[in-house]
Amino acid sequence: MRRRRFIPAVGVALATVLPYPGRAQKATVPVIGYLRTVEPTPETLRAFTDGLAQAGYVEGKTVRIEHRFADGRYDRLPALAAELVRAKVDVLVTTGGTTTALAAKTATGTIPIVALMGFDPMSVGLATSFSHPGGNVTGVAQLVNIADGKRLEFVHAIVPAARTVAYLTNPELPYAKRQIDDIADKARGLGVELAVLKASDEAGLDAAFAAIDRDRIGALVVGADPFFFAARGSLVARSNRRALPTIYFFREFAAAGGLASYGTDLRDGYRALAPYVAKILKGAKPADLPIAQQSERIELVVNLKTARELGIPIPTDLLARADEVLE
Repeated sequence: MRRRRFIPAVGVALATVLPYPGRAQKATVPVIGYLRTVEPTPETLRAFTDGLAQAGYVEGKTVRIEHRFADGRYDRLPALAAELVRAKVDVLVTTGGTTTALAAKTATGTIPIVALMGFDPMSVGLATSFSHPGGNVTGVAQLVNIADGKRLEFVHAIVPAARTVAYLTNPELPYAKRQIDDIADKARGLGVELAVLKASDEAGLDAAFAAIDRDRIGALVVGADPFFFAARGSLVARSNRRALPTIYFFREFAAAGGLASYGTDLRDGYRALAPYVAKILKGAKPADLPIAQQSERIELVVNLKTARELGIPIPTDLLARADEVLE
């Protein structure tokens, strides 16, 4: 009995005195660097950490997360990304759109990046294809921007008499021009005059809504953008004060009192990032992990309570098409 006990003890002693290459790395809890444009909602962050736990990585126990967010300011992203790279994180996770992923990609070409993207990753140089990303970036493309035309169609159905519909976009987005071109094509097809309004801060929102008042614009489509998501309370309040029919890009706007939203479920995107992170921590290369597309799960949410309070009638056929009606 004493001999069986003695052998493990010697083994422990030798391991303590004679370290071997890679020993420290194996004993260290892996670190995820989490870069985002704005602070996530508790629901979306929980979707990500729950997904990690299901894959065997529990925050604070078997994995550590270093959080950085830019308060909705794109100009802060490069420095925050560089900070996480200097911290030698094992994997970088980015949310808040393609701009955040681009900041991470610029900061490192070697650390694996798992990104929640809102635009075609090939068009901005993040990947070579969906099936074979080819670099250090993979993840989930929710492709929220491709739904702008459909949002215009829905708001036009709510107020068909509106001669002009505004489209709100952030000029700091690298793909803002393509957003505008795509929805402008849809507007021409509907016979609607499109007024493009631009904002990247609260002062810009002041100017945009002043233009809406001045030009008596009849409806508004809010383009997908992290700053607008962070400012959703302000946007909803501004539109509702004017009883302006407005459609947004995530359910969270409708839940905050907005008239309607059309887009993917943000929680699904956060949850879908976790398996990628787990695979990479176990040795997989991002170049070999296909980028998932979530454009097929787009939901229309109508806040009927808001519609009644603002006196905006919602067509019955549109209500019938809604995936969720908030009463």
